[in-house]
Amino acid sequence: MMEPPPSPLPNFLRNPNIKGMDHDVLYHLALDNKTNNLKEMFSDVKFVCFGGSPSRMKKFAFYMVDELKLKLTAGQTLCDISGGSDRYVLYKAGPVISVSHGMGIPSLSILMHEILKLLYHAGCEPNQVTFFRIGTSGGLGLDPGTVVISEAAVDGILRPYMEIATLGMIIQHPAFLNPDLNNELLEVAKDTDCKAVLGKTMCTYDFYEGQARLDGAFCDYSKEDKMAFLKRAHNRGIANIEMESLCFAAMTHRAGVKSAVLCVTLLDRLKGDQIDTPHDIMEEWQSRPQKIVASYIKKKLGIQ
Repeated sequence: MMEPPPSPLPNFLRNPNIKGMDHDVLYHLALDNKTNNLKEMFSDVKFVCFGGSPSRMKKFAFYMVDELKLKLTAGQTLCDISGGSDRYVLYKAGPVISVSHGMGIPSLSILMHEILKLLYHAGCEPNQVTFFRIGTSGGLGLDPGTVVISEAAVDGILRPYMEIATLGMIIQHPAFLNPDLNNELLEVAKDTDCKAVLGKTMCTYDFYEGQARLDGAFCDYSKEDKMAFLKRAHNRGIANIEMESLCFAAMTHRAGVKSAVLCVTLLDRLKGDQIDTPHDIMEEWQSRPQKIVASYIKKKLGIQ
């Protein structure tokens, strides 16, 4: 069953129930629209950057303070605004939110609902905010360290939509990303020291069997089966594999928000399964999507 027709509701929400609620608790962010003045806190947000790791997104928030030349009052520092929760971290650096989403579609989905509601309560408009997912992935036929800008997201059997079981029915939500934004990011990447390419991204619900690994606790297929599947995916334009892009693309599309997914590849899955790159090299690779997004944000804000 395909997605129902778009709702005429304004802003980020397609849920008429929220408008009639006096008190809306964003439970997993430890925020709500009564205790917190969300409009005062977040009305200036223009960019929301999502990443899996709490420590990586904290580091990115401080990186953006430097890149945007933000002046913190002496003795002050950024704090985790969602510190009352142990699920996610959320930092704000000027007009940029940096938030962790954990691993996999279920964790990201919860966060996406609450971030979209946060921006709604803050009075932000979908056409004024851009979402980015910056993360890591396994590549297909690419040198490790290459940043893949996802031109499309597909599921583990290469379908371009996310399925959700709702009220006993399977609902399919198309996963679309913005080609104009992708092309802008590709141009911005040329001015950095980061190699970036456009490609399709396969999003799976599992790290091991779902990604055809041979090194999990279970494996009911041969090495030949694995290679045949990965080569078939590669031949159909799949450049990398991760676990969140499908949900990210589907939910931002439903909300009418311009979005992009940029994931660095940590290995070439056509050559192996295990990640054994030295830590310092991995840290530099993981910074590459952040550099590209930071350069894009600075360009949009007119910061040299």
